Parts: sequence; C-alpha cells; structure tokens
Amino acid sequence: MANLVLILGDQLSTAISSLDNFDKKTDTIIMIEAVSEASYVPHHPKKIIFIFSAMRHFAAQLQNSGYHVNYSKLDDKENKQSISGEIIRIFKKSKFDKVIVTKPGEYRLLEEIKSLSKISGLELELREDTRFFCTLAEFKKWSESSKTHRMENFYQLMRKKHSILLDSDGKPEGGKWNYDSENRKPIKKNPEINLPPKFTPDEITNQVIDLVREKFSKNPGKIEPFWFAVTQKQAEQAFDDFLKFKLAKFGDYEDAMITDNGFLFHSVISLYLNVGFLDPKKIINTVQKKYRQGLVPLNSAEGFIRQILGWREFVRGIYWTFMPEYATRNFFNNKKDLPEFFWTGNTDLNCMKNCIQQTLQESYAHHIQRLMIIGNFSLLAGLEPKQVAEWFLSVYSDAFEWVELPNVYGLAIYADGGLIASKPYVSSGNYIQKMSNYCDNCKYDIKEKSGKNACPFNYLYWNFLISNKEKLQKNPRNFVMYNTIGKMDDSKIISIKKDSAKFLKNLK
Repeated sequence: MANLVLILGDQLSTAISSLDNFDKKTDTIIMIEAVSEASYVPHHPKKIIFIFSAMRHFAAQLQNSGYHVNYSKLDDKENKQSISGEIIRIFKKSKFDKVIVTKPGEYRLLEEIKSLSKISGLELELREDTRFFCTLAEFKKWSESSKTHRMENFYQLMRKKHSILLDSDGKPEGGKWNYDSENRKPIKKNPEINLPPKFTPDEITNQVIDLVREKFSKNPGKIEPFWFAVTQKQAEQAFDDFLKFKLAKFGDYEDAMITDNGFLFHSVISLYLNVGFLDPKKIINTVQKKYRQGLVPLNSAEGFIRQILGWREFVRGIYWTFMPEYATRNFFNNKKDLPEFFWTGNTDLNCMKNCIQQTLQESYAHHIQRLMIIGNFSLLAGLEPKQVAEWFLSVYSDAFEWVELPNVYGLAIYADGGLIASKPYVSSGNYIQKMSNYCDNCKYDIKEKSGKNACPFNYLYWNFLISNKEKLQKNPRNFVMYNTIGKMDDSKIISIKKDSAKFLKNLK
C-alpha cells in the first residue's frame, strides 16, 4: 500500500502524527505552497516568507533523512494553487491508495480537506494532532462540565495532570498558582538588552524573498530585513538565547511597553512553536528545570509557562469546541470599519503608531501591545470584530486562526460576550501611561480628560461603559466603574459623549 502524506505549513515536525508508521519505501510526503493559502487574507510579506522558507527547509531536511517528498512551489506551472487541488492532482497522477493528514489547525482548511473524501477512489485518513498537552476531546469534556470557561481553572487542571511547577506535596510552587500580579513592572527607559537573534537569509530564503516580492509586494508590511529562524536548529538557538539573556527578567517586565523596543524580555518564539519547530512540552520542561536549578525566579518561570500551558492550550480548545459559530459573534454589535491607519501606522495616537508601525516592520508585537493598545482601541472605537480579527490574522507571523481568533474575540474585543474573559479588557490612557513611555511624545495630553487635546483613550473608555451599560453593569467586576459613572454630573457625561462622537466621526 502506498500512502500520500500531507504536511502543512504549521506541521513542520518529524513528530507530527501523519508521519507515524511512515514507510520510506512506498509512501510519499506532499508539501504545498498555494495561492489560496497565501492570500485568503492579505498576509504580511514576512509571514509568507517565513512559512514558505520554513517549509522548503523542512522538506530538504526530510529528503536528507530518506523521505520521499513531492514539493509544490508556488510558481510551479502545474500547481493547482489550492491544498485540495494539488492533493487531487498528485493522488490521481501517481495512484496512491490513501491520503493521510494530521488535522489542520484552522476550521476552513479542515472542511476543505474533509471534502476530499467525497471524491471517488480517494480514501482519507485524518489523524489527531498530538503536539499539545490537552486533546480536543479532553477539553470538550472539561468545557461541558464547567459553568464558566476560565483559563485559570483549566490551567490549574493542566498543571496538576502534567505535574508542572508542583512541590513534593502536589501543591503549586510558592503556594500560588498564578503570579500575574508580579508581572506588571513598567520600564521607562530603554534597557540594555540583547535583541532576538537575527538569522541571515540563505539561498533558499532569498529565493522565497524574491518570490514574495514578485507576488505579494502590495501586501501591508515590510519585506526586508528578514531575520526569522527558518529551521528547527535556528529556532532552538532563538529559544536558547531567551533562556540565557531574558527569561530571568521576563516575569517582572512581561506587561511593559517602550518606544523603539518592542521585544524587551519576550521570547519571540511563538511563531516557531506554531509551525512546529519547537516542542511545547520540551520548552516547558526546560523552563521548569531552570527554575528548580535556581537560575530564574518563580514569577518568570510561571508567567512563561502560563502563556503556553495555559493560554495557548486553552484558546485551542475554545476554538475547536465553539467553531464555526464562534467566528460570527459580535456581542456589542460593533460595525465601524477598520481605520486606514491600521494598514499604515499613520496616526497621532503615539501608542497605536508605535505598535502598528512595529507590526508592519517586524510582523510581530508582544501580547500586551496587541491586547491593551490595539485590541483596547478596537473595542473602545466599536470596530467590527470580523475586520479586527482579519487584521490580526494578516499581520502577525505567529497568527493561525485557532490561536488568533479566540485571543481577539475573547480577550481583545470581547466579541464572544464573556465566554473567555470575565469582563472586557478595556482601559483609559492611565494604564498606557503606567506601563509604557508612549504618552511622553504624544500629540494628546494623557492628563486631559476632555477637549481636543485630551487623550482619546480617556473619554472613549467612559463612553464605551456608558454606551454599553445595559450589557455590562450587572457584572460585579464592573461595579466600581459604574458606581463612578453614577456620580458623574450630566455635563461631564455630555462632554464624554460629545468628544467621543467627534473623534469617531473623524476616524477614517
């Protein structure tokens, strides 16, 4: 029996389940670059370069290890320019008995591949993705037994099941499960810190850069300089650099933001995790070992592990449990179009300008920049969820829909109405001033609460709460804010609404 084994662009690991029991004598791996995958949203050029180059390097690694690989490049003349089209073409051409695929990470692609089973003579075997701590069946069972879907409860369950950061009595190290309260130190001056390792493009990557420049140069974002890791070895070097130079201070400054340094003490490995170059289980075990050796403080180790074992696993479970309905949610019925400056970075809001311009340059921003600047603004401004989610999916190299959509709909803009978060993650300009130096050189005055010079986050924050009072005031976590609103005189509320209406009217 000869099998055709599909390896997708986010399955670049020899441990992927589709390669289990692979017969190097008879089986063939198929890897596909397709216009349909590169253009279903306007992906950042660096994202396309990263994925295509990583795929080509992985294919070469497989070939050197004795696997037979049929690789479809984007500019191959026979390429049908879709995953399903190429599978059908190669399956029929070479007369394979079966197509084996590890389930894709995106709902739309799973549906496309499932449709192959309707083709006469094509047998399809879908396998579970075993690279995660929690199976989808296990998550669904937990979800059905839980009154609320809170990451913290799920995270504690995973810690216990996998014996991560537990003491000899099975209790959480240090006596607490979560050290988020110790992850909020601001940085006001640019620290002396190593930037993430930057890898020089080789011949394969340069060929991909030329291809992307030819085909996708109009997509938002800078093509060069390109410096991402494109092999497993390079990705491991990037992680080792984080362990050596940044992990110890990651916990303290996890939420900090600063002009001209968007990396700070962050690992910048999410893109390598999400394509399969790095094994989350090995990474977590390594960080836990560093803590036990006394090399990093508990708040750094726990904070980093929570990102992977907690949020990453949690949002994957949410995505597959509630899709496809989840993608249609719009709790506040927000309808405003995305402003043009999301694609250019040209705005007088210095915090938004910094985060968006960095995003367009690097195809990267850390989670607080995404959540408390870009996401916060999107919710306060009433932007349509689908457009916001498409933007996040387009511009970040680590963005695949299974991880991006719940983070945007659940955390950043509360479009799911509280399925994930206990309240909207919104703030006035005070939070931005506390956690960054963005306000120092902004056109707007953070101290002004109203008027043309006031920071728009200040009046938009209260306008959001006032406008959505019926939906939010019964939430006990919003009691303080609505108590404050109740004490405002009519003139202040009128001023808030007037300033907000004027700002939003001019938002293009």
